[in-house]
Amino acid sequence: MLPLLQWRWGSILKEEMGAIKRGNVLIASASIGSGHMQAAKAVQAGIYRSSSAAVTVVDCMDGRSSPGAVMKEAYLKMIAVFPDAYDRLYRWSQEPSPGSKVKDLTAVLLQKHILSIVKTAKADCAVFTHPFPCCAAAYLKRKRRINLPLVAVITDFVAHRLWVHNEVDRYFVANEEVKRALAAMGIKPSLIDVTGIPISPRFREHSARGGKDPVVLVMGGGLGLGAVEKAVTALLACRIKPKIVVVTGSNESLRNRLQDCQKLAANRLKVIGFTDKIPELMAEASLLVTKPGALTCSEAMAVGLPLILFDPIPGQEEDNADYLTRQGIAVKCQNANHLAATVERLLAERRLLADMHKKALTLGRPRAADAVANTIIAQYLDRGQRQINRRLMESDHLNRERRLL
Repeated sequence: MLPLLQWRWGSILKEEMGAIKRGNVLIASASIGSGHMQAAKAVQAGIYRSSSAAVTVVDCMDGRSSPGAVMKEAYLKMIAVFPDAYDRLYRWSQEPSPGSKVKDLTAVLLQKHILSIVKTAKADCAVFTHPFPCCAAAYLKRKRRINLPLVAVITDFVAHRLWVHNEVDRYFVANEEVKRALAAMGIKPSLIDVTGIPISPRFREHSARGGKDPVVLVMGGGLGLGAVEKAVTALLACRIKPKIVVVTGSNESLRNRLQDCQKLAANRLKVIGFTDKIPELMAEASLLVTKPGALTCSEAMAVGLPLILFDPIPGQEEDNADYLTRQGIAVKCQNANHLAATVERLLAERRLLADMHKKALTLGRPRAADAVANTIIAQYLDRGQRQINRRLMESDHLNRERRLL
């Protein structure tokens, strides 16, 4: 009787799932560095863990979007060649009037591409982990060319005016400081959830141990940005001789140059290119030397890894560095000599290192992706999606009962 009942229930479930519209979620990001795209994929995975919704992640700065690709190239060249000019632009656009002009210009440049991807995805909800596509979507919604909930996931420890739009229905932010800053810019506090920055669930499985032999992990972001070579040279000159593990990301030129140094480093230096083993590498490290990209720092906080922040990109990364330093989980270094001295001091003062580890764990939000995903599911996916989820749970319950008989 039970197999017949299960077969009948499965038939009904299949018919209902075919008749009920599944939720479609668009997550629009930008491959400027790797953090924004990683946050997008973390939210996507979180939605998949809790629903059967269809989730599309789109890089709005790839080669298929000519204005986006030009904006990405201009950004990367500016921070490499004219970092002070970028810093001035970043600060200037924080002011109300200039900020509105920059938002409008960004929206005009990207509106056609964003409208296309929203229509292609048949989205019921659009999520943004970078402010540029968010600007365009808010503009389109204001002009009544799209009509769907817009969700902003801010991937820095500070707020910037480019994120501020009346058309955004909900914000997910890293900390209370960002929430207060957005509220001061006119966003209703009830629309802002403090969840942390979404990261992979794999970081929940690890904690920085910092064994007897010190290990210093060096990262420059997914593009291999930052003065990684200077940092490695300074670390090799330390009086305390830690093992140095360097992740160069997709920067093959940097990897090749450091591999030449590796031959002279007497087994103290290990060079790794792009890798998916970051949780394991962080768990084995005593310290992380990195530029203050918020996603990498959020990953480090999740495992309790103390931070040394070196060579921040002007603008948001300098602000990120100031925030993390205020929390007592990071030390900001201005040059190679300061870096070497700081590493020697922290490795010698284990109590200080242990205190930074504890504070980082306290501030870490390893379940941020699930918090973001569950709110999106609860508030913005249609009722049919929730019916599917309930039916799937009931079906799982029936299967468990069958196994017990």
